[in-house]
Amino acid sequence: MIIIKNSEQLKLMRIAGRITAEALMVARDAIRPGMTTLELDTKIRHYIEKCGATPTFLGYNGFPGSACISLNQEVIHGIPSNKRIIHEGDIVKVDVGARFRGYNGDSARTFPVGKVSDEALRLISVTEQSFYEAMKVARAGNRIGDIGHAVESFVISNGFSVVKSFTGHGVGAELHEEPEIPNYGRPGRGARLYPGMTLAIEPMVNAGTENVKVLRDGWTVVTADGKLSAHYENSIAITESDPILLTEIGLD
Repeated sequence: MIIIKNSEQLKLMRIAGRITAEALMVARDAIRPGMTTLELDTKIRHYIEKCGATPTFLGYNGFPGSACISLNQEVIHGIPSNKRIIHEGDIVKVDVGARFRGYNGDSARTFPVGKVSDEALRLISVTEQSFYEAMKVARAGNRIGDIGHAVESFVISNGFSVVKSFTGHGVGAELHEEPEIPNYGRPGRGARLYPGMTLAIEPMVNAGTENVKVLRDGWTVVTADGKLSAHYENSIAITESDPILLTEIGLD
């Protein structure tokens, strides 16, 4: 069941989204070669809690971290670890959720560490822009398939592939709500978009094959060919006109 949010619920989601966005900026500013992913996770957790929120991911289905931190060929769901060290030239995917008074923000970014390859920079840029291509069609009256088609067509036109095994989703009182939002699709197909729907749109884009696999830890998703992957996500609200970015600093 797709849940339509009222104005009070959207206000709380704006606050949760703002905290989420700020936690990602804390991560961006903290990342440096030589630090562990657990150190980074700790900084994110402390910021979220300082804001009076709780890390949505911590304990979610048993996940042990406050953020998913994935390096290079890791696509999503990387577990923070004191043994996983960030190096110069890495690209770091940080996926953060913050829960405030019963509502969630969910957002992800891919950060380059120092000097990275030209391919990595282009991958990060295409992934981010594919989200904004989706935003152009995330309007009342359109359908979920329009979003997925916008992402995939842009990504493919730039020589990359979208992950099809994992999707975006509705977000609100629960981290994952209906509907699923694939990063591929056919225009005019799928659930119709209505004002008050809140969605987490999250392109996951690979430099090589779209195929992925889950490691033995049961969480970490990696590219099947070992090539780089990037991730970009925001929570948005569908309105009568343009969609609103909920995971943006300064909204509340």
